[in-house]
Amino acid sequence: MSEEIKQQSNKHSVGLATALSVIPGLGQLYNRRFIKGSAFLVLFASFITVFYSFLNIGFWGLFTLGTIPRTDDSRVLLAQGIISLIVIAIALLFYSLNIIDARKDAKRIQQGFKALSVREGFKHAYDKSFPYLLTGPGLLLLIFTVVFPLMYMVGLAFTNYSLYNAPPRNLLDWVGFQNFVNLLTVDIWRTTFFNVLSWTLIWTFVATTLQIILALFLAVLINDKRVKFKKFFRTIMILPWAVPGFVTILIFSAMFNDNFGAINRDIIMPLFGGTGINWLSDPFWTKTALIMIQVWLGFPFVFALFSGILTSISSDWYEAADMDGASKTQKFRFITLPHVLFATAPLLIMQYSFNFNNFNIIYLFNQGGPPVMGQNAGGTDILISWVYSLTFESSQYSMAAAISIIIGLLVASFALFQFRRSRSFKEEESV
Repeated sequence: MSEEIKQQSNKHSVGLATALSVIPGLGQLYNRRFIKGSAFLVLFASFITVFYSFLNIGFWGLFTLGTIPRTDDSRVLLAQGIISLIVIAIALLFYSLNIIDARKDAKRIQQGFKALSVREGFKHAYDKSFPYLLTGPGLLLLIFTVVFPLMYMVGLAFTNYSLYNAPPRNLLDWVGFQNFVNLLTVDIWRTTFFNVLSWTLIWTFVATTLQIILALFLAVLINDKRVKFKKFFRTIMILPWAVPGFVTILIFSAMFNDNFGAINRDIIMPLFGGTGINWLSDPFWTKTALIMIQVWLGFPFVFALFSGILTSISSDWYEAADMDGASKTQKFRFITLPHVLFATAPLLIMQYSFNFNNFNIIYLFNQGGPPVMGQNAGGTDILISWVYSLTFESSQYSMAAAISIIIGLLVASFALFQFRRSRSFKEEESV
């Protein structure tokens, strides 16, 4: 009997099982996995029945964006086309798994392995797929709440969607890279883009670096063994973090007001005379005020990080350095700073990325103003606030989407570059 089974196993064709599984389920039926094969066949037939019309309209709409104005809504067709792409991608994943499953089963049969019973098969499948069952719902939610909006935004960046060409009255057209070309060649777009980009980079680097330097200085100062009441001082330093950020920004906006603000009325005018500084109407002073406010808002979090790291550094390091005759500067440079940066490098990089897209402070303080002649962005607009203005105030949707892609590429490139250069990343990679 065993010899007969062995002969049958040798005759079992892996290639035939793989070829039959081109139609989902047939390969499993050939492998005598009747329940699994029937399930694959039913799912395949159900998918074709349910999604055929949706996918047909979706791909037609994705390529044409509609043909009849006021009847076809290009926005809906674009969304349906992107959903069709996602559905097809998920279907292709399961289709490939069906082929792989049929091929593996055929190889096992050819090698003489005994087929599992239905109960054992279900138990084995459940044990193997349990992690995927737990993460699957979250992954689907992620696809339709993060991936889909990103793909939709990318799609809009290659259309001519604007206030004067808006569905359903008008149909959208695919314009390729024309929006990106306009951003670099048309005078008003080019001037605005490079001015806003340069200020965004300056804002990100200066504001974030200053808050890190201030936090490190205060953390090292308070951590000094000669300072008493450390807990009290640390509590005081993190108080700005306890107040909601938007409340602090609105209060500072009132304090920096050109006419009745406390900064001009109670500090600058009594001490220096004159009419005070135009904090909200002069772009230079508005930028200065924004950087000072961001340093105030941002340093408590970094201070808390640094304080925790400093308390964990062994005193033996400093005692050994004292025995070697190291100065305070040398101890800070070779002991304190490397330990702090090694432990907090990823979080510090996140601070730069966060400030690059820090919409709240720019918009709440002065709505990106004051206006600047010759450009369609305010004097303190950063890229993300400019995108907001283009989207909700001037309805330049396609240009806003194009700029959003550039923002994403810049942030991702910077974060990846810095992460790969950080010691913590290199040491983790070598483990």
